[in-house]
Amino acid sequence: MRALTWTAMSPPVMSRTATSTVNLRRISLRRDRVCVRATASSSATVSGGGVVEAVELAEIGERSKKWKWKGEYSANYFVKDSPEEVTPASQTVLLVHGFGASIPHWRRNINALSKNHTVYAIDLLGFGASDKPPGFSYTMESWAELILNFLEEVVQKPTILIGNSVGSLACVIAASESRGDLVKGLVLLNCAGGMNNKAVFDDWRIKLLMPLLLLIDFLLKQRGIASALFNRVKDRENLKNILTNVYGNKDNVDDTLVEIIAGPANTEGALDAFVSILTGPPGPNPIKLIPEITKPVLVLWGDQDGLTPLDGPVGKYFTSLPDQLPNFNLYVLQGVGHCPQDDRPDLVHERLLPWLAQLSST
Repeated sequence: MRALTWTAMSPPVMSRTATSTVNLRRISLRRDRVCVRATASSSATVSGGGVVEAVELAEIGERSKKWKWKGEYSANYFVKDSPEEVTPASQTVLLVHGFGASIPHWRRNINALSKNHTVYAIDLLGFGASDKPPGFSYTMESWAELILNFLEEVVQKPTILIGNSVGSLACVIAASESRGDLVKGLVLLNCAGGMNNKAVFDDWRIKLLMPLLLLIDFLLKQRGIASALFNRVKDRENLKNILTNVYGNKDNVDDTLVEIIAGPANTEGALDAFVSILTGPPGPNPIKLIPEITKPVLVLWGDQDGLTPLDGPVGKYFTSLPDQLPNFNLYVLQGVGHCPQDDRPDLVHERLLPWLAQLSST
């Protein structure tokens, strides 16, 4: 998730009243590479759109391993191999979460992916069960470097990066800096425009809020204020309210999801990471990096995302790409919020699994 989903002072999330039922349809635009997908019920639970088997949190914990980054920082990761025989269509994928999340945010996707592919997932430094070192300056560039080093030292094979929100942006930066076949392709789920909302992109909504964002920066640098705000944000009831605004499918905002976000927020170093990320530089502009990427890219975007909305500069840019770059495919998912992989995993799998299968033949 994007950084400001944590704060009680987030930009207002766009609300849309979904119709209870709509006819199943597929509207194809721009040479069939930009598609709007409507489902039988835009507010349906996952089981309403297709049964999705989630990995238990206990299994994720038991299968997780530690990797020493730069000989100093402990990074938590998970791996699950395909039980089937490896075929030419089998891929290796790395799942990269967004702000405030961690490996379990992919619990509804791991089993579907691991049926035919080798699945890695990682907790970025500052999140989940990875280190939250005191005094560390969190940047998009450092996360991208961590991803590339992880591919080089642990995975050691061409890999498709799959990211959500700031995790998507970290994957974009990593892909733009990688050489050879280390990064085989990209899947971007509601890609963020920056590490925090100081990445303006000429969005009038952010410009309007800029004085408030600068005030928040100042206040967060006061330890007592930052601690009080962080405690308020990570309160489970407040978290559930925030997540309800972020998700299109409200049924998936359950106690397990709240615990996935709240648990790591109560570990040592979480407050420092929170402050560093919200007050740090937004990072490289994806609009400048995307043209450098020649690998295949699949973009999936929830149309109810109020954090990176389709009608904002970032959303507009990504929806324009299939007309400009032949390696880009984009699908808009109706009734889905900022975290499609957990909001409506069935819709994500409908697009992601065939794309992975055909990648080996291109």
